[in-house]
Amino acid sequence: MAESAGNRRYPVALYLQDAHDIREGIGIVRRAEAAGFAAVWQADSRLVRDAVVPMAAFAAATERIKIGSGVIDIWTRNPARLASTFSTLDDLAPGRILAGLGAWWDPLATKVGIQRARPLTVMREVVAAMRGLLGNETVSIHGIHARLDGVELDYVYQPRRVKDVPIYIGATGMQMMELSGEIADGVVLNYLVDPAYNARAMEALATGATRAGRSVDDIDRPQLVVCSVDEDRQRALDAARLMVTQYLGQQPHIMKASGVPQELLDEIGKVLTWPATHDEVEAASRLVPDEVVQRCTASGSPDEVVAKVDEYVAAGATCPILYPLGPDVDLMLETFRRT
Repeated sequence: MAESAGNRRYPVALYLQDAHDIREGIGIVRRAEAAGFAAVWQADSRLVRDAVVPMAAFAAATERIKIGSGVIDIWTRNPARLASTFSTLDDLAPGRILAGLGAWWDPLATKVGIQRARPLTVMREVVAAMRGLLGNETVSIHGIHARLDGVELDYVYQPRRVKDVPIYIGATGMQMMELSGEIADGVVLNYLVDPAYNARAMEALATGATRAGRSVDDIDRPQLVVCSVDEDRQRALDAARLMVTQYLGQQPHIMKASGVPQELLDEIGKVLTWPATHDEVEAASRLVPDEVVQRCTASGSPDEVVAKVDEYVAAGATCPILYPLGPDVDLMLETFRRT
C-alpha cells in the first residue's frame, strides 16, 4: 500500500495548524522533508497561532522543503509590512517561501473589528503592492485599503535584490477564484470540499487566467485536504468528524460549496459558532453522518485515503496539502512517502 502511494507522480505537501507543539512541528516537518514532501503550509486562520513564527522555525530547521503561509489574512497587516515579512523569510530560506494570502472570514473578522468590505478589490491591491515591493520596485498605490506613497523595501545593509516569493490566494468563492486566475502565481484550493467542487473552481480559474492572457496550467493549484488515516477505519472517520463539525458551524460557506444540505448547516449553526469549546464541537458532531465526512475529507484506511486524494488531483489539484488528523502523523507521512 505505502509503496504504491510513494510511486505516484504528483507531489504532496504537509499542512499544520496548532495541534502540535511548535518544537514537535519542527520534527514533523523534518520527517516530511526526509519523506520527499514538497512543501509545508502553516495556518494563520484563527487567534491561536501566528503563521510567521513557525514558518521561520521550519525554514531554519530544513534545507529543501518549501514553506508557505496557509493563509495570512490581508486586513490585519499593512501590505508593506506583509512584503517585508515575506522578504525576511526569504532571507532565511531563499527561494523556498510561498506567500499565501486570504480574505479571512466572519464572524471572526467582525468580532475583532474588521469590516471585510470589497474583498476582491482589497486582494487585488494587496497583491499588486506586495509583488511590486518584493520585485524591488518603488510602489505608490492609492486604493481603498492599500495606500502606499513612494514605498520600497528599505534595505540598508543587505544587497538589493528581487525576492523570489510566489503569491498564492486562498480562494473558496468563484469570484475570488477568477481573481486568483487573473493575478496570482497560484491558488490554495480549500479543504472540506467535495472533489466535484474543483470542476467549478477550474472553470473560474480559467476565466480569470484568460483575462490575463494565460491558461489555467500557468497557475499552481495546491489543495488543502483533511487527511485522517488509521488502520481502524471508524476511528479515522470519527477523528475527521470533529473537524467537519467545526467548519459546519463556523465556516458554513466552505461546506455549502460542497453541497452539504442547508438543513444540516442550520441545525449545526444553532449550537455551534466561533469560538467553541471542544466539548461543544464533540456534542454537535453527533449530528454529522459518515456520508458528509467522507464527501469532504480523505478519511479511512491508508488505501482509502490515497484513493480519495487521487480524486482531488484528478479534479485539478496540482499538489495535495495534507492536513493530518489523529495522533499518528507518521502513518500519513509513510502513506504518501515520495522517497
